[in-house]
Amino acid sequence: MKAFVLAAGLGTRLTPLTDHTPKPLIPVLNIPSLFYTFFLLKQAGITEIICNIHHHGQAIRQCIESRELAGLTIIFSEEPVILGTGGGLKKCEQLLGDDDFILVNSDIITDIDFNALVQQHRLSGHPGTLVLFESPDAAVIGHVGVEDGLVKDFRNLRNTGLFSSFIYTGAAILSPKIFRFMKAEFSGIVDTGFTGLIDNGGLSFYRHEGLWMDIGTMQNYWLANINPNSRVTDLAKPMHLAIGHAPHSISPEAIISPDALIAQSVIGKECAIGAGCIIKNSVLLPGAIIKPGSSVVNAIVDHGRIIIMEEPKQNRIQR
Repeated sequence: MKAFVLAAGLGTRLTPLTDHTPKPLIPVLNIPSLFYTFFLLKQAGITEIICNIHHHGQAIRQCIESRELAGLTIIFSEEPVILGTGGGLKKCEQLLGDDDFILVNSDIITDIDFNALVQQHRLSGHPGTLVLFESPDAAVIGHVGVEDGLVKDFRNLRNTGLFSSFIYTGAAILSPKIFRFMKAEFSGIVDTGFTGLIDNGGLSFYRHEGLWMDIGTMQNYWLANINPNSRVTDLAKPMHLAIGHAPHSISPEAIISPDALIAQSVIGKECAIGAGCIIKNSVLLPGAIIKPGSSVVNAIVDHGRIIIMEEPKQNRIQR
């Protein structure tokens, strides 16, 4: 079985971080977010991956090719003109072949069991199975309408009147049948492929009850790094075994003054923290320089810019 990883997005909600770094490479606990997706696929025995790229696409290619990701075969689908979630997938129809495949976003941190997903999908007999997650914020994030064990609607766009506390996680297993309903130009997968399957064979769902985080917004990204309840570090050992990389709070390549105080923060590669600094509840991206005597609290620091965040809200991180 192959996988298609969506990594071509512009990441506008993470501006200014994505001005110079593509969203799939924005690090969570010093590991590119894209690598969490690679880890889950490798752990499930899925080693052939097609990854679409557009925004800073060459940087994504160079990062992946420069790391040792043993056992993974990654093919890049370059989009000179961005095609969206629908058009980007349609472009790779021939590469994905005639078998069912995994679809997954590159900006989620999760512990979805893809083997269990595949098993349930095959038992369902339907041409597609979406991974759903129950969230108290479903009405804000975008609820999925479900009925009789099937997905019937998204945000009530089909006027079904169906509401739930479920959201789409950005992961699914799909039959090649989906390509019948998709467009080669810029388009979204929800109103083309997913809607097509709803009306032609049915779209089932798999309920995920473990770790799931969307890091697509600045607030969510910050919390994924500094919230001790996020459980991302629980992935460290299996992730290291699978792909040779693991989440960690302090980069060994950071230069930190011995008298600096660091609490519940993430310090990236080649960061420099001067004498007498106080760093709390903050994320310092690679290369950030903090001058002696500075205090950085509840912030993201990127190339000299300090972005102050709101106080942590525990319900933003869900387990």
